[in-house]
Parts: sequence; structure tokens; C-alpha cells
Amino acid sequence: MDVAVSYYRLQIPALVEAETFMRFIFSALLVLTLAACASQGPTTVSPTTATNPASQQDVADALRKTATARQTINVDQGSVTQLTSADADLWGRIRRGFQMPDLQTDLVDMQVNWYAQRPDYVQRMTERSQKYLYHIVEELEARHMPTELALLPFIESAYSPQALSVAKAAGMWQFMPGTGRTYNLKQNMWQDERRDVLASTSAALDYLYRLHDMFGDWQLALAAYNWGEGNVQRAIARNEAAGLPTDYLSLRMPNETRNYVPKLQAVKNIVMNPQMYGLTLPSIPNHPHFVTVTTSHDIDVDMAAKLANLSLDEFRSLNPSFRKPVILGATQPQILLPFDNASAFERNLKTYSGSLSSWTTYTVTERSAPAAIAQKIGVDADTLMEVNKIPVGMRLKPGSTIVVPRGSDDDEDISADVAESAVLAMEPDVPDTRKMLIRVRRNQSMAAIALRYGVSVGQLKAWNRTHRDSVSRGQVVVLHVPVGKALPSEPGPERIATDVEGGGVQKIGTRVGGSKRESRGDTKKGRGHSAVVKVSEPLAKAGKAKASAAPAGKVTKVSASTSSKTTKSAASTKKSK
Repeated sequence: MDVAVSYYRLQIPALVEAETFMRFIFSALLVLTLAACASQGPTTVSPTTATNPASQQDVADALRKTATARQTINVDQGSVTQLTSADADLWGRIRRGFQMPDLQTDLVDMQVNWYAQRPDYVQRMTERSQKYLYHIVEELEARHMPTELALLPFIESAYSPQALSVAKAAGMWQFMPGTGRTYNLKQNMWQDERRDVLASTSAALDYLYRLHDMFGDWQLALAAYNWGEGNVQRAIARNEAAGLPTDYLSLRMPNETRNYVPKLQAVKNIVMNPQMYGLTLPSIPNHPHFVTVTTSHDIDVDMAAKLANLSLDEFRSLNPSFRKPVILGATQPQILLPFDNASAFERNLKTYSGSLSSWTTYTVTERSAPAAIAQKIGVDADTLMEVNKIPVGMRLKPGSTIVVPRGSDDDEDISADVAESAVLAMEPDVPDTRKMLIRVRRNQSMAAIALRYGVSVGQLKAWNRTHRDSVSRGQVVVLHVPVGKALPSEPGPERIATDVEGGGVQKIGTRVGGSKRESRGDTKKGRGHSAVVKVSEPLAKAGKAKASAAPAGKVTKVSASTSSKTTKSAASTKKSK
């Protein structure tokens, strides 16, 4: 199979002189730039650029392109030799790039002591960073940003691109879903670029650059990265209104944000002088750890790892953003591989004659349980649920796309349309239900309502989006009951107000007048203390009730009173049916 593979090291001989010339030009421009602007932060921009988001984005894009160009050139073996002549170890290069003012507080001392008492944790964390640090330092230097920011993933995720917080922040840089989308990080069925090493690093540095431009201070920018720019702006406004300083240490903020910059300062102190704290940092070579491989055809994740002579865990550590067992050629993926393994990947790919992918897709046409779909298309139900991460007790909605094993005669790749728009929509696999709104007539517990209508307390709370254990008089409660299920034989102290079915609204349910205010005389006169109001079944069930003389939607009253008058009414109603 014809697969296009390209990566940074592959340069045709005719480009060697051009590359050397480009390196010389870049070095000259860099010296001139540094001489012209001895800045302690991002490159100074004009007032117009500072207030124009489009201009800011142009600057960020230009810096990012410069970083990419540098990495592409420096991956060549000759440029690596030149690069490492200044600092054989990457830590030295990071130390020389420190620009932020040091923070000296008790919180910093506390955080340094915390790390110093956990040398094994520091060792694991720094060893994990070896795969990614060089790339991040390259990106920072291209933007003229402080290299302290290369230490930020130690605080965010302990340098784990697979990290996922309880708040759903993901990746080394811990992007929330919304912020990730703001910075063009794709999050779809096939890939979550919040975990992608290249994409997430570029987005994080763009975001930090913008925050520094907004606040003019790296400590405030870091606080905004952790807490949100709006919260920091409001905290600054409060201090300004009170005539107080507006620096990082003077703002009121949550404890997590209060400890955020001290944690980064603690890691900076350790990197600056690890021996002082009884720690040893692993040596990190000052050259790229990985190169980029591209393919235009689908390839299984385990197949890509096999061709690159890597274990699956090693492959995923560099490529954690792929969410399915297949990498789609239609998405123009960037696959990261260690330098030597990329060479092996190319050699093995040229000699491989089998199928590169064993997966395709299937689109669900009707609401179905996974087992029914598996039986219909002839695949194993457990495999289908595992590959698509379908929880037990769920069913798929129409239009859902799932990944299934390829047939023996299927050799077509997954299309670009499917790669772009495929979704997997699920819902609980429960009987069809109708929604009822109940207006409560007196204070009572959720448990009492749940018991009366045969549902669980957990379901009742979920439907009403509440954690409370009781409801108050007059409150409307949402309830879902299976279509055709009989209402409680004994009405409770509430009124079923409406049933929302197929976009229409029908009155249905129990009307209760039970009240301690009713006198004994009311009962004697035939005014019962409760009444049941029934309505014919919804249209879907109407065919089963042809014997009913009442038209759809007609209300028939059935008294639950013991008085003779209401008993006769109930009997006559029953007879009419």
C-alpha cells in the first residue's frame, strides 16, 4: 500500500547549503532582535497590536512558524551537534532562560520542602518530562518567553499528557474543554488535541502569551491561567476600588491559585540548585527526542507501534491524543516517534505487505442496544462496547457512528466526512417513558414520591437536578414513567400537572384536594377530600383503548371519596366505560 511518510530528518542533499544559509540568517536575525529588545517577557508589540486581537494572533502565528522552522532545521544531525555545544544538558539551557522575578514567601518554602521530602516523586516526574521538555523549550525561546514556563506542566499534570482532572481538564497543560476549543484544539470522536503534545503546547503558550499581554505581569498571567482571566480582573478591580495594591500577593484568591505560583517557584528553585535540597535531576540531552511522521492512509495504533519497534505504552506516551484503535489518514495526523524509531518505521513500512488497518465504521439507523447492533452486523458485542467505550445499560441513538472490525473484503479507508462529523450519542437503555410534571401540595420527602411512582430516589434527583432530600409545597417535580404504566392506585398529596409527549402537552394524572382544612360537613355533602382525574392514553397507545367512549383528551372524574354521592358518580363512570 502506498503510504506517504515524511519527517524532519529527511532532507535531500541539495538542501544542505540552503539549510546552512538559513541557519546563518536566523542566527543573525536573532542577535539583532536581542540587541534591539532586551525584554524580560514576550517581544514588545506596538500599542495597535496590543489592543487588536487579530494583530495579537498574527504575532503568535509568526512566532509559532519561527519555532517550527527552527525545529525542522535543528533535527538534522549536523545542527544538533552545533546546538549541543553550548549546553550538553537541557537543564543548563533552561536555567539560562529564566526571566521571571523570584517569589520569596513561606508558601514557596513549604512547597520546596514538600518536593524535597518526596525524591521518588520528583525523579518519576522529571524522567517523564524528558520526552517533551526540549520541544517546549524550543517553542518558548522562539517566542522569547521565560523558560520557567517549561516547568509549568510539572505543576499542572506532573508532565503526564494522559492526565484528566475531576473538572475534565485534560493533557499536560490541563485545558478545559471550552478553553481548548477557543484555542483550536480538536475534540471529537477520533482525537482530543488537549492531549496532543505539539498542539496543546502551542495552544498553551499562545494562551499564556495573551494573558501576559493582558496583565503585563507573569505572576498575574499564571494566576489567570489557573483561575480564569475574568476572576483575576475582578480581583484587581476590587483592590483598585479599595485603594489596595494589585500585585499577585495582594489579591484575594482561592487557595489553589494562592499556591500556584509558589509551586512553580519551588520547582524553579529545585532546578536551579537540586543539590541544595538533596535531589538529583536526570540528565536530559539538549536535542530533540522525537520527530514527526505523517501518513495518508488509516493505520491501527498497535500496527504503528509495531512498525516503529515500540511498545504500545511507549507509542501512546508520545501520541496520547488518538482516542480510537485506528489513526485516520483523512485527518492528516502527526505521529510522533523517537528519532531512531522513525527510521525503523519507514523501513518496516516499505516492506510490509498486509493491511495497515483492521477497523471501519458503522452508522446506527435506529435506537438500538449494542448487543442488537452486534448481532445485526455479525461482530462480538463485548468488542463493540469496549472499542467504543459504551457503558453497560446504554443504547445508541440514531445517527451514531461506531468503530467496528473490517470485513475481509473491505479495504477502503474511513472517509474525511466521517472523520470530521462522526458522533456517538447514547442514552439509558430503559423502556420508553413519558414526562410528567407534578405540583406538590404539601411538604414531603423525595423518598415518598419515588416510592409512590415506582422510581428510585437517585432517578428522581437526577431528573430534577437536585441533591435535596425533600420538596416543598407548590414545587413542581419532574417525573418519567414508562408509557402505559398504571398510576398509583391511591393518590398522593400532589397533582400531576402535565405530560409532555411528542412535543404536545396533555393533562394527565392525579388531582388531589386532600387538606386538613376540609370539614366533616364537606364530606357529608358529597365534597370528597380527593379526586382522581384520568385522561385517555397517549396517541401511541390509543389504538388499544377502542372500547373507550370518551374522545382522546376528555377528562373523566373518578372520586376516591367514601360519600354516597361520589360513589355513584364513580359507578356511573365505570358503567359508561
